[in-house]
Amino acid sequence: MENASGLGRHLARRLAAPGESVVDVPPKLSARVLSSGNARKNDGLDALATALAASRNERLAAVDPEAASEVLRLLSERREDLVAERTRAHNRLHGLLRDLVPGGVAGTLSAHRAARILRGIRPESAAARLPRRQLASEVLRDVRTLDRKIVDLNERIEAEVEASGTTLTEIFGIGPILAAKIIGTVGNVVRFPTKAHFASYSGTAPVEASSGEVVRHRLSLAGNRKLNYALHMVAVCQARSDDRGGTYYRKKMAEGKSRKEALRCLKRRIFDAVFKTLMADLQEPSCSVA
Repeated sequence: MENASGLGRHLARRLAAPGESVVDVPPKLSARVLSSGNARKNDGLDALATALAASRNERLAAVDPEAASEVLRLLSERREDLVAERTRAHNRLHGLLRDLVPGGVAGTLSAHRAARILRGIRPESAAARLPRRQLASEVLRDVRTLDRKIVDLNERIEAEVEASGTTLTEIFGIGPILAAKIIGTVGNVVRFPTKAHFASYSGTAPVEASSGEVVRHRLSLAGNRKLNYALHMVAVCQARSDDRGGTYYRKKMAEGKSRKEALRCLKRRIFDAVFKTLMADLQEPSCSVA
């Protein structure tokens, strides 16, 4: 049984390699078991709670180090790390330029634009600013290095998604990056008996919040938030650009739903399409996402 930590993931792979049956237990499930008792939290209770959660849930993802979905998960997580690191470096660069340029730097700041701004700063104009200029140049090099790493990783992810044989990218708004995230997060889709189970796992099943004669549904905070966010981005894209998605979105608003409610309806529709596509991919001999 695997936890989300790096140590738990390493142990799961070691156990799965010789043929042991290993499943991924989300922290939320084991936390629910712990919350049902009054004992203090410790490693022993953590292990017991994880084992109990695994025995009570038949739809947990199996850990298979050789599965294509596992490779895509690792690549997606690596890309998330690089993007987060680049964002931090970009923010540091923006802060340094704000101190170097009177009035700061407005608008989008690309690496090319930052380099042009730095070339225009004359060290002799203010000796006290020289260390900041040097540091900004170093951070700019970091940003460019991270940019190259992300581009190279994008190409690798695209190749792996194509090799998996998935048809997820045929859904409007899902490119190789989102397809990799979805496949890597879902794993083997057959663990979900129906699309309703899949919607519950993803957190797209609506929660009723009606009052009197007013029927309303609110956002569910349960489920896998990474998967939910990935498909939220697809819903936003379709609502703005796709004829079918946009038409459906506007139809729901015409029925009296708010923008958020209409978007949630569209998101649920997209999740149903994703589930159908993942199940169909399993029927294709060339597809190896499981």
